[in-house]
Amino acid sequence: MKLSARLHHSLYLKNFSISAIIFAILCGLAFLSYRYNHEVDITANGSNTLSAGTQKVLASLPDPVLITVYIKTAHPLKRQIKPLLERYRNYKANFNIKFVDPEMNLEKARELKIGSQGLIVAEYQGRSEKISFLDESTLSNALLQLGNGKERWVSFLTGHGERSPIGVANFDLGSFGKELELRNIKAQPLNLAEVGTIPDNSAVLVLAAPRMALLAGELQLLEDYLAKGGNLLVLTDPDDKNIAVIEHAIGVHKSAGALVDASSKLYGINDPSFVLVSKYSRHPITQGMENNITVYPAAAALVVDKNSGFDAVPILQKDSAILGYALTRDIQGKNQQRVVIIGDGDFLSNTFLGNVGNAELGMRILNWLTHDDQFIDVPIKQATGKSLQLSPIAIGMIGVFFLLVMPLGLMGTGFWVWRSRKRR
Repeated sequence: MKLSARLHHSLYLKNFSISAIIFAILCGLAFLSYRYNHEVDITANGSNTLSAGTQKVLASLPDPVLITVYIKTAHPLKRQIKPLLERYRNYKANFNIKFVDPEMNLEKARELKIGSQGLIVAEYQGRSEKISFLDESTLSNALLQLGNGKERWVSFLTGHGERSPIGVANFDLGSFGKELELRNIKAQPLNLAEVGTIPDNSAVLVLAAPRMALLAGELQLLEDYLAKGGNLLVLTDPDDKNIAVIEHAIGVHKSAGALVDASSKLYGINDPSFVLVSKYSRHPITQGMENNITVYPAAAALVVDKNSGFDAVPILQKDSAILGYALTRDIQGKNQQRVVIIGDGDFLSNTFLGNVGNAELGMRILNWLTHDDQFIDVPIKQATGKSLQLSPIAIGMIGVFFLLVMPLGLMGTGFWVWRSRKRR
């Protein structure tokens, strides 16, 4: 059939109109995809979607959140951190993210003690949390901590050469006291010789390695506090006998001498009395600490007595020696009583607090002791189907196919093509 000029013109307009409509639809879809973001997670375990617990945390934070990531511009971790933070921002509109190269702000880097792996600071309503390792569980718990406006009081026993929560000496706990203040936890020194009682508003009492023996009346007050279900944190040093009565009351005693750690040389520490812990027992305190190292300058091994009235769970262990226990017992009419004892009085001191995970562990201990159990345990999501289990026969068949059959087949095909063309 011969096309007339009129029919040709009509077909041209029809094709042009269809093309214009398709182009307009594509432009509209492109605009909508730019304006509105919609993602569908098709992974088997929802590994690219925020958990229900995290969504609940974000819904409880109406005010803006600022996440500042201090990391080098070319650091490979930046590409892993950004997608996770973007998921939070997609769910919460006023979730703000800022990346800062610490090399461009050396003063801030020194102030925050930023290491080679960088640092993440979460801020909300004037409070801040530092995060050294980022995953959904760690970040969500930090945000939940920031959103907790409840004021808590922690009493630090003083008057016997203990480490002070407001002191500035190397062995004091002033820096840790400031960290507590940022998290709305009030650290109050307590001198029993002056006050004569342990305040009722104390959520936790801290015994930070006293250098002198306590008076008989003070020991009695502490024993009464324990008997009534008070929560306690005990920091003790090797061969320290000044709080042996309290250790006996909780059913834990120290082994003679101090622990040594030959592996400390791997981290550039030539003093074997420095104990480094990188593996932790399964407990709410240490959940999520798997990627952190904690340092103990002089640590004692702890042993639980057979007649201890507490359920004891190890939380810090080096080889076969245990240097930290979490103890619990139920007292009628009271919340579960909680006690933590650490065989080192220095790991939270001003000198050593900035070492890797020491500050984080200290905060986790106090959060657990104050019964802040609302902190969620977001399971780490791992993609399924990443490994393929094959029998030895299947592996052998695959090897023969790819290493023998396929090469020979390609060579045979090439030879056949060459022969066919040559015959022509």
